[in-house]
Amino acid sequence: MTTSSAQRPAKRGPYAKSKQRRGSIVQAAYEVFAAHGYRGGSLQDVADRVGMSQTSLLHYFPSKSDLLLAVLHWRDSVTGDGNPGDPEETLVDAVVRQARFNETVPGVIELYTVLCAESVTDNHPGLEYFTERYERLRRSYVRAFSALAAEGRLRSGVDPERAAASLIALWDGIQTQWLMAPERIDMAGCLRDYLELLVLPE
Repeated sequence: MTTSSAQRPAKRGPYAKSKQRRGSIVQAAYEVFAAHGYRGGSLQDVADRVGMSQTSLLHYFPSKSDLLLAVLHWRDSVTGDGNPGDPEETLVDAVVRQARFNETVPGVIELYTVLCAESVTDNHPGLEYFTERYERLRRSYVRAFSALAAEGRLRSGVDPERAAASLIALWDGIQTQWLMAPERIDMAGCLRDYLELLVLPE
């Protein structure tokens, strides 16, 4: 390789440009769906935000439901699920850490809350995604609570499956309250209080 060729910047290929364009569309769709919901936000609204025609947008995402799923998976890449990030992290600390992080991305949490509620309506394309997500979270938290029970650290009488479902319900509900009054609701504190009722100290 010559010096001149080494210093010459690499050309951006069609794939890189297409990936960047798709990312811009997903970001615009996130803003539209968070503000108006899936049914209220149109493809034209998204296209207008990125300065392209609806026909051009459909080249990247053939349908509105394809775009919704891309937005939901993008959301997953931004936020986590509250599971321990490493073997040394406890379930309580992991949930509190995730809740604190969620407070830094209120727009993403708003999107999740809007679309999750909307997904229970007839023929909503996000229903399968949210159903699978809840099932996955329940399984994960059941494993965590069961492991605590095996260590003798789960309070007597606590059922891991019910505790897992209740944790998810509390988290979603407290997030909604926090979105409405963030200055009054301590989301992470509420989650910690709940878990400390169930988990015995080491």
